[in-house]
Amino acid sequence: MVEALEASATPYMLTGSLVSSMQGEPRSTHDMDFIVLLDDESASGLWSALRKIGGYIDEGAMRRAVRTKAMFNLIDSGSGTKVDFWLLTDSAFDESRFARRHTERLLNLDIWVSTPEDTILAKLQWGKLSGGSEKQFTDALRVYELQHPSLDRVYLQEWVESLDLQAEWGRLLDEAEPLDG
Repeated sequence: MVEALEASATPYMLTGSLVSSMQGEPRSTHDMDFIVLLDDESASGLWSALRKIGGYIDEGAMRRAVRTKAMFNLIDSGSGTKVDFWLLTDSAFDESRFARRHTERLLNLDIWVSTPEDTILAKLQWGKLSGGSEKQFTDALRVYELQHPSLDRVYLQEWVESLDLQAEWGRLLDEAEPLDG
């Protein structure tokens, strides 16, 4: 996926459970989540690069996602792995976390990933939007516990307030057992 994104010159960021597993507590997942910056013109390049990989991808769904800033996916028929491509929206949080992305080395590739702060915030937000997902909350909690010494607390607090995540953040702080090793 990363090679296809880079071959098509598509700005991207890996996020979701794969990243929270890298930054916190590893857990199994059968999907990958990328945030991508695409328009109608650049979508053609990504479409071509993804077709070379194989798997199932619906071009119409991809085009609709680009127009509506929604999501499309690719499913690897061999492994069943699902790759979700979320279009970068113009929300202040999406723009901020995309601008803060950084590279990490994974499987001999330098991959653009979300920062630990943004992983925590996104997981708390997804948990709230899904009605209180414990899986999302636990992912955020484990990233917080492991990354605690280096987190930008001012940035976190500003977005907790902006995203109305005070209750989720308070619970996280109450339950956290940071590894300050």
